[in-house]
Amino acid sequence: MSGARAAIRYAKAVLSLASDLKSADAVNNDMKLIANTIAESKDLSEMLQSPVVSSSVKKSVLSEVFKKSNKTTLGLIDILNNNNRINILSDVAVKYNQLFDQSKGIELATVTTAIALTPELEKKALAKAKELTGKNVEIENIIDESILGGFILRVGDVQYNASVANQLNKLKREFTLN
Repeated sequence: MSGARAAIRYAKAVLSLASDLKSADAVNNDMKLIANTIAESKDLSEMLQSPVVSSSVKKSVLSEVFKKSNKTTLGLIDILNNNNRINILSDVAVKYNQLFDQSKGIELATVTTAIALTPELEKKALAKAKELTGKNVEIENIIDESILGGFILRVGDVQYNASVANQLNKLKREFTLN
């Protein structure tokens, strides 16, 4: 839990600094890259979490992997490394992206479907989410074959479930009550 609070603090500080330096967009792109790279690389994730690997090795690996990053991003990596908090780098990156989107008035909507969204369906989902929130919305598509068909739209704490699996469960509950 303290790691999550620390990640928020670091993310707020980096966003503030990046905004002052007019590099918030570039740092946001770096943070997306960092979050995705760590999430997709089990080896990198385990290395960052490992107490056996020295901090100098962690820093050199991260410096090599993210060498084209903004100076502010590289400074964050140095600070996290010096404070023995490099293990929360991924959390800081995710929190930074969330804070950046909030500062720009962008809401993240997740659309869960049984198959990947086509560009046409993505436009419709984007329009519906924007109508619900009144904000600019970015769509993230999650594929879950267990919903059988239809979709589940989630924006913030609002969820609209139009999945076939949900409709079948409703029918099942109705039949068991009667």
